Amino acid sequence: MLTPAQETWLAYLNDTDSIEIHPADPHAAEKFEKIKNRIQTTLGEQTVVEHCGSTNMGISGQGELDVYIPVRPEQFDQIVDKVAQIFEKPGSRYPLERARFVTHVDGTKVEVFVINQQSQGWIDCCRFESYLKTHHETLEAYRMLKEAGRGLSTQKYYRKKTAFINEILDRESAIEKE
Repeated sequence: MLTPAQETWLAYLNDTDSIEIHPADPHAAEKFEKIKNRIQTTLGEQTVVEHCGSTNMGISGQGELDVYIPVRPEQFDQIVDKVAQIFEKPGSRYPLERARFVTHVDGTKVEVFVINQQSQGWIDCCRFESYLKTHHETLEAYRMLKEAGRGLSTQKYYRKKTAFINEILDRESAIEKE
């Protein structure tokens, strides 16, 4: 089941293009380290930089690296401005929630997100990936869902992916309540 906010977001996505799915990149960790070092050179070694998404989990995906810089809300604008010095202006910015930058490393698209560590999006991302790391059958189902998305429009692909993620988060919440 999708939330009204998710439905609104999905409505903005392309429904005529075609998603490409790529096998897991055996060099993803090395590429991540290059981006992490670049970020920490500007923001400082103490800056938390997380590798998330399919490339971190070693499964098929859209062939891009997802890199997150979780920050406290009061640091958000300052960090976004500093990251803009590295990657230019963000492609999208949701005040006090997240800002998305796009770059490339060794021919791979990298999406760098400055994200409010207290935002529901970051909390859900952490919960979802933690669940996948401890439930290998669910990780395999997620991989299969992503591979079955090859050729779908961006909107249809993310609709299926978001519904799957919501289902897992609901399942994880139910387990926590027991």
